[in-house]
Amino acid sequence: MEASGKKRTNDFIKQGSVLAVASILVRVIGLIYRIPMNNIIGDEGNGIYSAAYEIYNILLIISSYGMPMAVSKMVSTKCAQKRYRNAYFIFRCSMFFSIVTGGVAALFVYFGAEMLENNFFSKYQGISIPLRVLAPTILIVAVMGVFRGLFQGRKTMMPTAVSQILEQIINAIVSVAAAYFLMRSHSASPDISAWGAAGGTMGTLFGAATAFLILFSIYLLYRPVMIKQMRRDRLSAKENLGMTYRLIFSTVIPIILSQTVYQLSGIIDVTLFNAMMDVKGHSGTTVSTQLGIYSTKYRTLSNVPIAISTAMASSMVPGLVASFMQQDMKEVRRRISVVIKFNMLIAFPSAMGLAVLAEPIIRLLFRNSDYQTGATMLMTGSLCIIFYALSTVTNGVLQSIDKMNQPVYHSLASLLVHVILVVLLLKFTDLGAYALVIGNVTYPMLVCVLNARSVNKSLGYRQEITKTFCIPLLASFFMGIVTYAVYEGLFMLTHRIYVAIFPAIFVAVFVYFILVLKLGGLSRKELYEFPMGRRMSILADKLRLLRD
Repeated sequence: MEASGKKRTNDFIKQGSVLAVASILVRVIGLIYRIPMNNIIGDEGNGIYSAAYEIYNILLIISSYGMPMAVSKMVSTKCAQKRYRNAYFIFRCSMFFSIVTGGVAALFVYFGAEMLENNFFSKYQGISIPLRVLAPTILIVAVMGVFRGLFQGRKTMMPTAVSQILEQIINAIVSVAAAYFLMRSHSASPDISAWGAAGGTMGTLFGAATAFLILFSIYLLYRPVMIKQMRRDRLSAKENLGMTYRLIFSTVIPIILSQTVYQLSGIIDVTLFNAMMDVKGHSGTTVSTQLGIYSTKYRTLSNVPIAISTAMASSMVPGLVASFMQQDMKEVRRRISVVIKFNMLIAFPSAMGLAVLAEPIIRLLFRNSDYQTGATMLMTGSLCIIFYALSTVTNGVLQSIDKMNQPVYHSLASLLVHVILVVLLLKFTDLGAYALVIGNVTYPMLVCVLNARSVNKSLGYRQEITKTFCIPLLASFFMGIVTYAVYEGLFMLTHRIYVAIFPAIFVAVFVYFILVLKLGGLSRKELYEFPMGRRMSILADKLRLLRD
């Protein structure tokens, strides 16, 4: 039984790693294409693009953003009971739900774009243009989320991973090309920056459409398997339509609300920043430029490692649901421990690396812009990576064990503290956009604390401290010192950022690997459970790093 449990955990880590690698590739591609797009549309255009994206995200979340995880949870629950007819009935009802909610939200954005601009975002001249381009994307993503939830509920992350990568590739190509040609064709327009932002949102639309076609094709190939499973199903009773939709609502709404609260922090930040900076007499161009730097240079870069925790949380849900339903609490606690340790081993060095190499990274990626402000923001706020990684995973844990409302309450409490803090900082200090950076750190930190209390109360679970937090922190600290020294030394010799930064990153990975194992952060058995763990153990043995 123990060997079987370890195998299941290992499979879940591998599935999560597939999604994590895809998510990182998506973030890296996004980072790369934002460089030429940033240079084409400028900081003001990026500010408009970011504001439009905040509106798009909040409406997407309200309509259907929680569907992948919700469908995954519901489908995995029924499949664990061998009730395949019920599982696929839930899938069909979820699809109808997403078409309706996504369609309504898409129509609202398209026809209400000017109302949103005039009443809420008047400083962003022309924001209605990129919003109208984004509108149909909401419906496409809503439907796509149900397909992804179905595959994830069946414990396969590959369709989601492949569709995400191809979606981002198309997004990158179309965004840059459309931004260039739209700005060129509207060069005499006072809304030229808005047209540039619309090019970026056009890439989002085309990318989503591509991913939908891929997922639909995979679904058609997978459908015969579903039909065979339903024919063999002797357990399922006929589902009541009303009860099914009540199940969907009771599962989807808490997930949507917790995501909505998180996204609301971005909308509230933009709104508060606009209002407070206006009171202080700053121009609309200054406001949009600062927000452009905050969103493009700080949030885009910090979101790259956070993608790992999001992927691991998604892959954790089906297995955790099955173990919880079987009342196998030992396996539940084991899965939680492994995924948190995995995330912390990635989050700590990521935060340290971005803080130490903030300026050269910004200078390398965004050459024709204010790199000093972006670098300072990244150094100040890189700590958010650790807290977002932990809060995302613990949200997934609570949702998997039917504590669906807890993440909502915790997010609301954290948002209230976040709003008060940001208002005070904007009103009584001259921090400007740095106030948003500080708020971006404190918000997930409070969610982590509240989630940890709930997980402990529900499962009697306490996370091991030394190997999970202390050793990664200590190893990251010394890694940071070595990395900074290597970069500065090579840069003094060559005066070329790209010549100095890549060897520094390579040294950082190698030093961190050595320190974590030398300090006893991972045993041989634990290392085996990680992706490519056996290969890493061979290297560790050659270097005499493992204690057992």
